[in-house]
Amino acid sequence: MRPWVRSSSWSAAIAALLAVVVVVSAAIGPVRIPPETVVKSVLNALTVPVGIETSGGVGPLSVPGVGPLTLPGLDLAFASPFAFPVDSVHQQIVVGVRLPRILLAALVGFALAAAGTVMQGFFRNPMADPSIIGVSSGAAVGAVAFIVFPVALSTTVALPLVGSVEVALSRGAGTSLFAFVGALAAAFGVYAIATRHGRTPVATLLLAGVAVQTFLGAVVSYLQLQAGESLRQIVAWLMGHLSGAAWSEVAVTAVVVPPLFAVLLAYARDLNVLLLGEEEARGLGIAVERTKRVLLAASALITAAGVAFAGVIGFVGLIVPHMLRLVVGPDHRVLLPTAALAGGTFLVAADTVARSAAAEYPVGIITAAVGAPFFVYLLVTREVSEL
Repeated sequence: MRPWVRSSSWSAAIAALLAVVVVVSAAIGPVRIPPETVVKSVLNALTVPVGIETSGGVGPLSVPGVGPLTLPGLDLAFASPFAFPVDSVHQQIVVGVRLPRILLAALVGFALAAAGTVMQGFFRNPMADPSIIGVSSGAAVGAVAFIVFPVALSTTVALPLVGSVEVALSRGAGTSLFAFVGALAAAFGVYAIATRHGRTPVATLLLAGVAVQTFLGAVVSYLQLQAGESLRQIVAWLMGHLSGAAWSEVAVTAVVVPPLFAVLLAYARDLNVLLLGEEEARGLGIAVERTKRVLLAASALITAAGVAFAGVIGFVGLIVPHMLRLVVGPDHRVLLPTAALAGGTFLVAADTVARSAAAEYPVGIITAAVGAPFFVYLLVTREVSEL
């Protein structure tokens, strides 16, 4: 069977499973909501543009040679094509509270599993995961530093016709921004350390990643000692969290993750060839160093996008690629999309368990509790070379 046919078939099946898990997850909580009500609430929330409305306008504006001028405001009018009878409280719970968290979990799991799949293939190491190049440690330093030493983040933007507008970031948005920047700084720092004379040996990159992770771990420990009353917030972030997810976070993640995944998928065939070794890959016409740079950059960015809003969540990028490799095989053209979708499914399910307890647990505890025993099982029942 052709790889794209296998990939499409498996991806469709796992996507369907993901949709089912999303609906079931949205139905579970302190207020139990029937799955059919969840579906109706989501459909009611879907809107399409139906026309253009005029609003009060902008102005008066001073236009040279013309004088004061008021511009009419034009707004798109949206309406839902569905009008199912749903209790307004249930509608608000599903769309306003649960769905943003569930979709963020799906996107973060998707990103971590995709990056983990690429890292395991890139390093030809079954123990590799997205944190191996320092992304998670860098994100932790950035987020913890902002929590311990918060700064006001605001700027004034000059917009045509409107004038100066002050834009300020909330504390949560600032934490995510610093985590994202820290993740990228760590990843590209590891790459810079490991690169010599235009080449980046995989073994050197791996060792540089270990060294940087260890150093950044020490920085995080020091910052925790300085945290004072912020220590609880730091611990929650380091253990992974999805509570308080907002639609704005979902939107940002949804804009960043798919294009980066498309880049990784475009290099899936080259990644297959790299598994043969760098010299063999060069002999087969692969631009090895360029491919390595693209894969590392895209993996770092997609991981940073995931951990920026959700904190450090372990085992998703380690276990899920293994599980899918046993099912669909090692061809990254098939493995990459299926593992990414399975990662989203796994994290949604794990977060559902985390928030269903009497006292909500960080989702990182659930992923570790499930992932670690499963990984031990794989090590006991299979040779490492089979993983």
